[in-house]
Amino acid sequence: MTSKIYSSAVIGLDCQTVLAEVDLSVGLHTFAIVGLPDKAVEESKERINAAIKNSGFSPPYLTNRRVIVNLAPADLKKQGPAYDLPIALSFLLASDQLLPVDFNFNKSLFVGELSLEGELRHINGILPIALSAKAHGFENLFVPKVNGKEAALVVGLNVYGVNTLNELSGHLQGLGQISKTPTVDVSSFYQQGLYACDFVYVKGQEHAKRALEIAASGAHNVLLSGPPGSGKTLLARSLPSILPPLSLDDALEVTKIFSVAGLLRQDEVLITQRPFRLPHHSASSAALVGGGTYPRPGEITLAHRGVLFLDEFPEFSRHVLESLRQPLEDGVVTVSRAATSLTFPARFVLVAAMNPCPCGQLTNPWQQCICTPRQVANYKHKISGPLLDRIDLCVEVPHVKYDKLTSEQVAESSATVRTRVLAARQTQERRFQNNKKIRTNAEMGLQELKQFCRLDVPSANLLRQAVNQMHLSARGYHRVLKISRTIADLAGLLNIQSSHIAEALQYRPKLED
Repeated sequence: MTSKIYSSAVIGLDCQTVLAEVDLSVGLHTFAIVGLPDKAVEESKERINAAIKNSGFSPPYLTNRRVIVNLAPADLKKQGPAYDLPIALSFLLASDQLLPVDFNFNKSLFVGELSLEGELRHINGILPIALSAKAHGFENLFVPKVNGKEAALVVGLNVYGVNTLNELSGHLQGLGQISKTPTVDVSSFYQQGLYACDFVYVKGQEHAKRALEIAASGAHNVLLSGPPGSGKTLLARSLPSILPPLSLDDALEVTKIFSVAGLLRQDEVLITQRPFRLPHHSASSAALVGGGTYPRPGEITLAHRGVLFLDEFPEFSRHVLESLRQPLEDGVVTVSRAATSLTFPARFVLVAAMNPCPCGQLTNPWQQCICTPRQVANYKHKISGPLLDRIDLCVEVPHVKYDKLTSEQVAESSATVRTRVLAARQTQERRFQNNKKIRTNAEMGLQELKQFCRLDVPSANLLRQAVNQMHLSARGYHRVLKISRTIADLAGLLNIQSSHIAEALQYRPKLED
């Protein structure tokens, strides 16, 4: 007797339909799972035996038959405990212990981990599974109860949250009814949240706050350099508070990433605030860009559509920093391993922070630097020229004077700055409305630069002089144009002016190699 149940495998951030087939044949009892199962899938035999027994059915080990489970396609690696439920159901069907009444298994997909008592437990990657189920024409999706709301984000799919294997068997046999999980109202999640860090708490540093406003408006990368305690970390943590809220499509994309990575809390359905990731400077290349035998998302993918903050920038391994080149340029990262090669999204705003020297006091007027010129040079050379060339805004963050720290004057709030940022982003949306691949000025290619960054004679002369004197690379020249375009958008002007070029040039690194 053979039976088939549809399930799904998460591959990177996408999914592929998997068919769980069970065949019962006469012979000495065995229970084998084939189809490239990993250790978690291999061990599911014990969970399934106990879950079926404790649900009142006859488990595989009590049958005098050979039980062969095939997870097709056979050349696709199967990982995780999500196949417990489809394998158990397929066995119950094959052994005639489950007699469904008017139920179409060809239009239904099942995923879930079983406990020894037959309860269904939380699994990762439910949102991409639900999106894939709808895309492949499935009408019903059966998931653990705790994953029900996450799956219900997908409109047009009947989602059933299941508590136990017994409950599901009763539903399939018409002995009970599992109610459909209602579609989630995503608008209820879009209430403006409070941010732990706000520009109103940052005393002084108007120049740095202006640079971060430009960065938020055009999705540009920033390098903050200054002595310890000058406010670099507070400025970086405040950046998400001036970024526009995530659109629904972006929120679903970010939620999908966190769901696959297992970082979505069980009480969290949809992520609506932009991610802020802060990896330690001891992080490996695999932790930052993603990796493993079967690649998983790294920090730069977890920061997609948000902020990646690299504190103590030069303290990161040179190899780790160089791995940022592709994602900073292309907005994606490709992780290649012997088993497979996967591409993850990585469109983030990079905020890097560093001290001016190893001791940190080089630019501090009240402290003496104890570093030698050679130590300072070696410290700065930890950041390669090609990587520095991919950073749009380089900002000096000086010590804040006592008068500024104790001033009663209230700084401009993030909400006020965010209003200007939103206006600039809306301008860019209108500009790129015919190009679905580009959303912000930082993403412009050569064709868009030629079309939207035309210069008048004074601006062109100023930029020509700057390129010759500052020895800007071609990439540096293009980035100055992008920043100038963003500054003009913040000013509400159609054309780039020489003052916008001059301000953009202030943010270039002092030395261009």
